[in-house]
Amino acid sequence: MEIAVLGLGCFWGPEIKFSKVEGIIRTEVGYCGGINKITNYEEVCTGKTKHAEVVKLEFDPKIITYQEILEYFFEIHDPTTLNSQGPDFGTQYRSEIFYLNNKQKEIAEKTIKKINEKLSGRVVTKHSLLKNYCPAEEYHQRFLEKR
Repeated sequence: MEIAVLGLGCFWGPEIKFSKVEGIIRTEVGYCGGINKITNYEEVCTGKTKHAEVVKLEFDPKIITYQEILEYFFEIHDPTTLNSQGPDFGTQYRSEIFYLNNKQKEIAEKTIKKINEKLSGRVVTKHSLLKNYCPAEEYHQRFLEKR
């Protein structure tokens, strides 16, 4: 199994979409890329922690590749809006790929370049080394209880 961590706006919608993709074994929502090792929604919303809302995906690379996951990532959100998706605004809603190793970094860079060419240079998606991932367990549990 491998891991992908992606920021593409509010994490609820993307988590549901990714959970239905063949080869995605497990999803988890959380925060990543900020200055604190542990955080929560209220802190993230201040913008001071610099975290993004993310979906962490555990996937089987024999069924779906990291490249295919990134292609889907670009299909289900708008990579041309800075720090926003739909009605949500703030740095926590940015478009960002958090890579775990050099192979993922190379794939992210190539994919961003390809999509950016398609979208006339308007892509604002960042790619960064995974840093300070923190699961949003309290919100995830509430969400699961509503299902």
